[in-house]
Amino acid sequence: MGRSKKPLPLLEGVVIEAVAAEGKCLFHWQELVVFVPFCVPGDVCDVQLRRKKHSFAEGEVVRFIKYSDVRATPFCRHFGICGGCKWQNLPYEEQLRAKHQQVYDQLHRIGKIELPEFRPILGSVKTQEYRNKLDFGCANKRYLTKEEMLSLPPATDGASAKDVPAIGFHVTGAFDKILPIDKCWLMDDLHNQIRNEIRDYALEQGLSFFDLRAQKGLLRDVIIRNSQSGEWMVIIQFHYDETGGEQEAMKLLQHVADKFPQITSLMYLDNQKCNDTISDQDIMTFKGQDHIFELMEDLRFKVGPKSFYQTNTEQAYHLYSVARELAGLTGKEMVYDLYTGTGTIANFVARNAQQVIGIEYVPEAIEDAKINSEINHIDNTLFYAGDMKDILTDDFIAVHGRPDVIITDPPRAGMHPDVVKTILRAAPERIVYVSCNPATQARDLHDMDADYGVACVQPVDMFPHTPHVENVVLLVRR
Repeated sequence: MGRSKKPLPLLEGVVIEAVAAEGKCLFHWQELVVFVPFCVPGDVCDVQLRRKKHSFAEGEVVRFIKYSDVRATPFCRHFGICGGCKWQNLPYEEQLRAKHQQVYDQLHRIGKIELPEFRPILGSVKTQEYRNKLDFGCANKRYLTKEEMLSLPPATDGASAKDVPAIGFHVTGAFDKILPIDKCWLMDDLHNQIRNEIRDYALEQGLSFFDLRAQKGLLRDVIIRNSQSGEWMVIIQFHYDETGGEQEAMKLLQHVADKFPQITSLMYLDNQKCNDTISDQDIMTFKGQDHIFELMEDLRFKVGPKSFYQTNTEQAYHLYSVARELAGLTGKEMVYDLYTGTGTIANFVARNAQQVIGIEYVPEAIEDAKINSEINHIDNTLFYAGDMKDILTDDFIAVHGRPDVIITDPPRAGMHPDVVKTILRAAPERIVYVSCNPATQARDLHDMDADYGVACVQPVDMFPHTPHVENVVLLVRR
């Protein structure tokens, strides 16, 4: 018979000391660092430890004794349950300070390289309704808080009061349940009206919501996008597994189309996979076009249902402006834009370069990138689709020419070691490294340090009320 675990203690009257990673805060206890969510530095509270390791512990606040003077009032009623905006209780100025420090710490601690003085972090133009895309899951069982569970009436006729369908966000630790969202503040309010109307219609008509465990149910996922051009895209993901399921889906789509004439691109798909990703799915157009257009300076960018586009449109302009500035283009340079997506950066800098070559993994994105060049009358870009480490080779460079400048904007995992080695052999004069993860950026900077020195660091906040931060680094060949 195994030994029972010793209960973890309740720590009374602790003082939260500082902001930590992943939106948590920390304090010290018995030579351990204790990480706690949903609090701010200066809070005095009782913390129940939930997990204890050799060098750290994790806990949760069970009672606030005194709130910190450094605290904001969360504006969303879902704060503390939905994990999307973990820093709503932290004033925006403090968020920026913490993000700037995060970049500084990771570049110094992981990169272990010589760094210049950082530029002040660029705060977001908007701190509410700043996103142009949101993805909502649909589930046959809504997530319930502990208080809601205790207040439920007893089950009758084999049915449980907790088995209520919902459209909203996934909650950490409850992969098969959805937190129902009535109002999200991250996007223009029309998206709330669209999502809630889909929910209400589905409930009134008795449509089934997806059961992730059983892999059945009609209504599976809703993606909503908008743009500065005033266009709206809605993608409803279905799972046809019942007689008449497709007909019911068409009725729902028609209802949404009639109710919201603002939607310029209404699309749908039947996803029979075990996950909700749509990159490998056929997406059909029910109404309007199969794309919307985004605007940046005097450029128009086509955004399709599978296209990646920075989700904070206004701040993306400032991010790309920094990248263009640091590239130092004079009109004579050969530029490689790695991880180009739909060619936003490539087309954004093309008029300042002699030639721009963009490389991206997703073929559909590359087709959009080519179209984006055409509609903006840009004729000095070339785009290639494929795995970066397979496309960007010495032979590729020999055919297309050695780059004077490389702009790279990789995913959170950073650049593959083979890509880093090829960049070093290509030996451009300047590298502009745009990153959504300063930790992997720091690793890559360390690997390039023998050949390139860091000349400029510019943090940029793209996602207010979250711990995420973008960072732009200029590397100059030694």
